[in-house]
Amino acid sequence: MKFNFLAKEKNNKSNIVNHENAPAFSLTSEYELYAAVVTTSLNASFYEKDTTRLQRIQSLIKKSNPVFVAKLAVYARNEMHMRSVPLVLVVELAKIYSGDSLISKMITHVIQRADEITELLAYYQMANERNGVKKLNRLSKQIQKGLAVSFNKFDEYQFAKYNRDGVVKLKDALFLVHPKAKDKAQQAIFDKLVNNTLQTPYTWETELSQLGQVKFYNHIEKQKAFKQKWEELIDSGKIGYMALLRNLRNILEANVSGSHMLKVCDYLSNEKAVANSKQLPFRFLAAYREVKDLNFKYTSMVLDALEDAVMASSQNIKGFDVNTSVVIACDVSGSMQKAISPKSKVMLYDIGLMLGMLMQSRCQNVVSGMFGDRWKIINMPKRSILANVNEYYKREGEVGYATNGHLVVEDLISRKEIVDKVMLFTDVQMWNNTYTKDSFANSWNRYKTIAPNAKLYLFDLAGYGQSPINIEKNDVYLIAGWSDKVFDVLNALEDKNSALNYINRIEL
Repeated sequence: MKFNFLAKEKNNKSNIVNHENAPAFSLTSEYELYAAVVTTSLNASFYEKDTTRLQRIQSLIKKSNPVFVAKLAVYARNEMHMRSVPLVLVVELAKIYSGDSLISKMITHVIQRADEITELLAYYQMANERNGVKKLNRLSKQIQKGLAVSFNKFDEYQFAKYNRDGVVKLKDALFLVHPKAKDKAQQAIFDKLVNNTLQTPYTWETELSQLGQVKFYNHIEKQKAFKQKWEELIDSGKIGYMALLRNLRNILEANVSGSHMLKVCDYLSNEKAVANSKQLPFRFLAAYREVKDLNFKYTSMVLDALEDAVMASSQNIKGFDVNTSVVIACDVSGSMQKAISPKSKVMLYDIGLMLGMLMQSRCQNVVSGMFGDRWKIINMPKRSILANVNEYYKREGEVGYATNGHLVVEDLISRKEIVDKVMLFTDVQMWNNTYTKDSFANSWNRYKTIAPNAKLYLFDLAGYGQSPINIEKNDVYLIAGWSDKVFDVLNALEDKNSALNYINRIEL
């Protein structure tokens, strides 16, 4: 099915304002849903809801094409590497859609970990306000079918690793959906799940947890024991990439040997390991900030490895040759200094800087900078992506805290500079704090008269549901999300297309 996303829902845009009470343009339901979904951090267990965002997503699902909602869920899970919100899309769409296999197909594409089976059911009973003993009675047939197929994706280790004592247990799910084993070996695993005889999986957490229960004679003995344990874990090769990222401080503090630190750094910077890890870019930044000020002898080695890892992660980003001129502008306004979730230290600000510097590293003819009250060009070397982000972070106060994005374009106009692409990494809440007649939309429209072939790309990092400019004309594109995968969408865009056409290509 082909959707004409930009042609429908011609709303009266003249009365729309953003959160700064500045003129804005509405988005279609599908576009607003896309932006809201890929910029949402819901708690993994669903039990602490961001009610405002969740309610808006629920409302937009009802207004959107069901096939698009299904494809968006698959895109969010498999390309943007999001876990919670795709399950929300599954359950909410199942409430209002029935009749064919769309929901079951959607589930088989979305479920990638064994615990997502139970998380989906936990959200299902909460979203449908099920109470009493049989909270999951009368389960949707299409959800049941999709989960039954999903059970056959996992082996004993994966079931054992995620066999947790949650609101819904894997055994409960097994009894509920009645999966048909694909062979005798799979049936044996199902039997073990029922009888609670799954083999306890080896994990680095259990190893360290057991060591933490031991009473040591003194601190020196304890430190020696943890050093030995970390070295054993590193040698085992069984620590996952994300676990390693999150434990770099602990490993440095354990004072492991140089040969073991070399193994850690080699793994961190290995191109294949980086690709397989599917880490969101800001995870590398969080790890970098955690260790950069530590006074250990191998800290510099770890920082170099993290830079190498980020460079490896950016290799698949299709940059532009020396003949393609690019302006990259990062929003460092006050509204960007908002955490992506209540328990996170990562801010929208961090994500914007990280994505901006990733893109900058791949462009040959590029000018980069940041904007708030003012627009300031701050060109950086291509090699040190994390160090560049850190440098921007230290200098954000130099431009103030408004969202005068129009100044990026006004600078081009005043210098009569013709460029091919202008990219803004922002929450798109543009406003003019000098209250002159200049607006972002007016500035771009004027620039197009001197640079008719220029294209504007707004990377929406917040998903509030409006745009500072009409994305239906004048070569304006809105792309949303926190992953480096947004650059795949950028590369796929052509005239008259939108980011939603990229999602629509997904096969169910």
